[in-house]
Formats: sequence, C-alpha cells, structure tokens
Amino acid sequence: MTIKRIGVGPRMSQAVIHGDRVFLAGQVAENPIPDVTEQTRQILATIDGLLAEAGTDKTKLLTANIWLADIADFAAMNAAWDKWVSPGNTPARATVESKLAGPEYRVEIQVTAAI
Repeated sequence: MTIKRIGVGPRMSQAVIHGDRVFLAGQVAENPIPDVTEQTRQILATIDGLLAEAGTDKTKLLTANIWLADIADFAAMNAAWDKWVSPGNTPARATVESKLAGPEYRVEIQVTAAI
C-alpha cells in the first residue's frame, strides 16, 4: 500500500493517507486569542479542509481525540462540535484535560476518517 502525506513538515505531516484511512495530526487554532468555542470552530474548519484534500469529509469520521487545557471548557467546546459534527455519523471520541503546547491554546483536536 502506498502512503500519501499532506502538509509535510520537518517534524510532522498534517495528514497521512494509508489504504482507506486518513490520519490527521492534532490541530490547534490559527488564532488562539478567542475563547474555546471560537478556537474549536477554527480547528473544525481546518479539519474540513484537510479531509477534503484527502478526498473525504466529516461524514466518514472514525475517531476523534480532543484535548482541553481546562475540562471546565467541555460544554463550550461541545457547543461548536455539536453544530459541526454530522448527525448519525458521529465518531468514537475521547475528550481529556491536558496541558497543551502553549498557554494560549484552549483545545486541540485529532481525527481519523475513512476515505
């Protein structure tokens, strides 16, 4: 099987396609100044773009891992997530509290999808 990489950098790729699956790197907001709801919206838009580039979309999500800097932001993050996720096509998901790469980041999301 071939491996296709999208957004290749020196440390990681933004997405890797192998077989009938695409694996996205953890995504954070481009503009981390807003609150967690807006950061989540930004991240989900980035995920939409990467999935489209890989030839798939959010209706084919298999898994999602979400890291929150503060679990108290769970409801606010879910406000954006629930508006975005495809009803009836929700992935297996885990959400945990974790220290993120910088204090400005409130949320990071990583997904895997079928192609």
